[in-house]
Amino acid sequence: MLRIAAFSDGARGGNPAGVWIGAALPPAADMQRLAHDIGYSETAFAAPLPGAQGVDGGWRVRYFSPECEVPFCGHATIALGAALAAAHGDGVYALTLNAAAITVEGRRADDGLVTAALQSPPTWSRPADAALVQQALALFGYAPDDLDARIPPGLAHAGADHLVLALARRDTLAAMRYELAAGRALMLAHGLTTIVLAWAEDERTFHTRNPFAVGGVLEDPATGAGTAALAGYLRDIGWPHGGAIDVIQGEDMGMRSLLHADIGAVQGTSIRVGGSARSLS
Repeated sequence: MLRIAAFSDGARGGNPAGVWIGAALPPAADMQRLAHDIGYSETAFAAPLPGAQGVDGGWRVRYFSPECEVPFCGHATIALGAALAAAHGDGVYALTLNAAAITVEGRRADDGLVTAALQSPPTWSRPADAALVQQALALFGYAPDDLDARIPPGLAHAGADHLVLALARRDTLAAMRYELAAGRALMLAHGLTTIVLAWAEDERTFHTRNPFAVGGVLEDPATGAGTAALAGYLRDIGWPHGGAIDVIQGEDMGMRSLLHADIGAVQGTSIRVGGSARSLS
């Protein structure tokens, strides 16, 4: 089991993920147990696809949080890309998930870090139901006036479903608090993987926090899947992103993380999310 922090700020910060690579995936119950034991928000399990010829033939990947399997995890994918680059060399690796096919690219750097970038599953978004928004605001103790009217609440998907709530002030984001059990119940009731709380510093720079109560985790310091969903949503609503956004996450946890998302012009297409990764093993 490798331990790698994805989307690090150089040699600091980032979101720790477990990475397990073997000849064949273990039974699901064993993967769930291992993910629970390691305790990170997600662990990626990877094995060569049956019949694949060499490491370029593709990898079967599944993701587990301490509490459940999740369909897609961005930071664990970045960690996996770093691990594959370290073990098999720089390149682009094809990954087959439970419900999507994506790629991750890993490139080793002279400073001991690895740069990695994933191509997310296809994206979609729609306005969030008013009742869900009301429940989410109550969960965090926010009022409607705390929201940024330029970015209306939305449901956004980039391999997993996320509720996007844009806040009007940075200090409101910093003061985020909620009860884990209540957050888990809300996310389970609405099929959410995380809630993306975002504040726009400018048109291309966002500060975010990502509660992940459904996985038994109060908050992630870096969330690639949430960033991809946010980027796709900004494209859908016509936000002037200029083709890319930079996301700063984890500052309020003391785990500053840096994520970059490239946004193509065509709605529904994949988002490229990249950053640095550092070994914790």
